[in-house]
Amino acid sequence: EGACVGFESLLRWNHPRLGRISPDDFIPIAEETGLIVPLGEWVLGQALTQLRQWQMLPGREALWVAVNLSCNQLNRVDIDSTVATALAESGGDPATVHLEITESVLMERIDGSLETLNALRRLGVHLSVDDFGTGYSSLSYLKRLPVQTLKVDRTFTDGLGTDPHDTSIVRAISAMSDELGLELLAEGVETEAQLRELEALGCRLGQGFWWSEPMAAGAATLWLTTRTRRRH
Repeated sequence: EGACVGFESLLRWNHPRLGRISPDDFIPIAEETGLIVPLGEWVLGQALTQLRQWQMLPGREALWVAVNLSCNQLNRVDIDSTVATALAESGGDPATVHLEITESVLMERIDGSLETLNALRRLGVHLSVDDFGTGYSSLSYLKRLPVQTLKVDRTFTDGLGTDPHDTSIVRAISAMSDELGLELLAEGVETEAQLRELEALGCRLGQGFWWSEPMAAGAATLWLTTRTRRRH
């Protein structure tokens, strides 16, 4: 049912002595020390290189990958040059690269964010607002942002089918995205009931454990070549 159309790149750290370290522990430290900038560049390069390999698989030419941009990366004046370099080195189609920025990060310095996002859009990449609904964005700014996708935060997906308030919120976001010509993607889909509710609300895209837990690139390649499962 449905098809896999893309992946999100996730950063995990398996320390040889300390074991698996949660991103909740090391990402804030990387942000504070500034290491998030070279780390983010490495992640982007790895993701785009892996994407090109996946796109060479039969029937996977249009596959896309989403990569998160941190606050520090977004604030850099050369972020568009960094992305352009990664695109050139990978040889990939910019339209299959989805850059995600959380709603709260966008609104911290909205004027600067608009300038940066416009520069990124000129490269041809796809832009998404991550964790939509949990920040404090103004609808007047939303219509100005050069983004193509709103990602509904999992806090609303969790209650679909059981909490009428969550259903109402997702319905409202879906209607708004339709009016603005934006794609809608639901995060944190874990049950068939949530999937059916999202389909009824007009949401065509989703990601979450319903399809698969996070996996390494090699395992994802095997997943792609051995099964065609539900929408991702």
